Amino acid sequence: MAELLDFLGNIFNPVAFALVLAGSLLIAMLQVGRENFFRLPVAFRPLFRAHPRADRDAARHAMRQVEHVTHLKGLACADRVETTGRFLRQAVDELANAPSAGHFQRWAAQELASRAERHDAAIKSWLAIADAAPALGMAGTIFGLIRMFSAMDDPATIGPAMAMALLTTLYGVVLANMVAGPIAARLALLSEMEIAWQRELTGHMMDVACQEMTRPRQQDVAPMRQNAVRQAA
Repeated sequence: MAELLDFLGNIFNPVAFALVLAGSLLIAMLQVGRENFFRLPVAFRPLFRAHPRADRDAARHAMRQVEHVTHLKGLACADRVETTGRFLRQAVDELANAPSAGHFQRWAAQELASRAERHDAAIKSWLAIADAAPALGMAGTIFGLIRMFSAMDDPATIGPAMAMALLTTLYGVVLANMVAGPIAARLALLSEMEIAWQRELTGHMMDVACQEMTRPRQQDVAPMRQNAVRQAA
């Protein structure tokens, strides 16, 4: 145990770690902008809590209920269906209150575009960190080598300078390939799966809206039948 603690103590250099981490974050902020950069912590919530397949199945189940309710009672009753999830609830409400199928289609297109844009901003932020970390690690390595060569007459400083030179490279590689890169890849996968089922859902809702808005309602069909009977008589 003591040997492990000594090893961990040897591979952790606060100065080198701060150089790589702070530099990578600063470069990422310059690349993606402050607004997108400060949304980085928000990405941790879907990273650990998102279940796109379960959300897709729940959306399909709710859509079958919506289709059944709207066929019996009309489109305005679609929001009576119990739903889970903010997007599904919002989509059902928009469907029930849409004055036309085109209105719902425009809302769906704008909402999906906004979601894709937010997802893309978070992914690009983490990718910017992954791209910057190795470069900062190399910069730290060069700094450590300069420090080492400038003090060659003092053997006591060679070891710490060489350690810093190597550790910054290590931190850059770890941050890029074991933290930021995997997070960006996971977020990209979650985004693709989420947008896919949401696009499927809104497309199905659009079909239902077109069918219900063009289908004569029961209260309209009855007078038409009565007129037809009278004309036949």
